[in-house]
Amino acid sequence: MPEQATPLERQLAGGPAGRPTALDAFVAARRGFQAGERLDMQALAAELGVNRATLYRWVGSRELLLREVVWSLTRRTLADRADGEPLAETLTRFVRDVLAHPGMHRFVSEEGETALRLLTLRGGGYQQRLIALVRERIVAETAAGRLCSPVPVDDLAYTLVRVVESYVYLEVITGEEPDGDRAGRVLRALLPGPQNS
Repeated sequence: MPEQATPLERQLAGGPAGRPTALDAFVAARRGFQAGERLDMQALAAELGVNRATLYRWVGSRELLLREVVWSLTRRTLADRADGEPLAETLTRFVRDVLAHPGMHRFVSEEGETALRLLTLRGGGYQQRLIALVRERIVAETAAGRLCSPVPVDDLAYTLVRVVESYVYLEVITGEEPDGDRAGRVLRALLPGPQNS
């Protein structure tokens, strides 16, 4: 964890907390996001009974709080699919789940440029985590003999994440309707099993 971690980052890592806490802010923000609501920091501060300065001190900024909310949902969604399912199917389902999620749908359709900046650029802090998670799955599937790719692991993880991002944010990038099936065709082509090697 970085030296300048926010109280939210420390509490998500299991650090001590008082009441109300940064973790309470995170839980309330995630609940609203899952319901498809826009994250309003003034309303969240009022819900928690704290002022905005305290809320910002806890979570860093609205964007950092959104990043943690989206990451928690991403990690859970991908972990739910990890048991024995081929990575191409896991990532295809992930794209479909993201496209169907009320919070992500609202976030991408109403704040597309913010979503792209926060979730697809290095400075946002989300993409690196997703690449690392996908890399772990590639290594595990390769070791289990379920994946055989001539592409180096780091390059494959990066490419897979960029494919996922391209199809999740298709409407923002090109104006086309997002489609998980299109993503699935590309992902399956990039992740051949041993029978295709």
